Amino acid sequence: MTCGLLLITHPGIGPSLLAVANGLLRKLPLKTEAFEVPFDADLEALLPQASAALRRVDGGDGVLVLTDLYGASPSNLAGKVARLGTPVRRVSALSLPMLLRVMNYPEQGLDQLPAIAAAGTRNGVILDDA
Repeated sequence: MTCGLLLITHPGIGPSLLAVANGLLRKLPLKTEAFEVPFDADLEALLPQASAALRRVDGGDGVLVLTDLYGASPSNLAGKVARLGTPVRRVSALSLPMLLRVMNYPEQGLDQLPAIAAAGTRNGVILDDA
């Protein structure tokens, strides 16, 4: 079994990142889904849908939830989803390097994946003075 991956983001971000990752990797090694949170969202009303998305990607080893902006509505919804019973770890500041890094380590468990995700974003920042 492997961990699932759920992207909870503002509109357009999660699906776009998944499309690029899928294009680069050809096949995503983790069961993955993007869940978009509208700008005017009622988080309590979205909770059942987000919970269903979480259950769809959970392969039995828990779910890594990646959000785009800590403290914003997607991150707050991720916090609510994390309290529903499924083992969940959350990481914010979602980026393409983060997503690709996680996809390159699909065999890692839920305890290791948050650090791998963070390293992807951190190591993906390059100051190019050219």
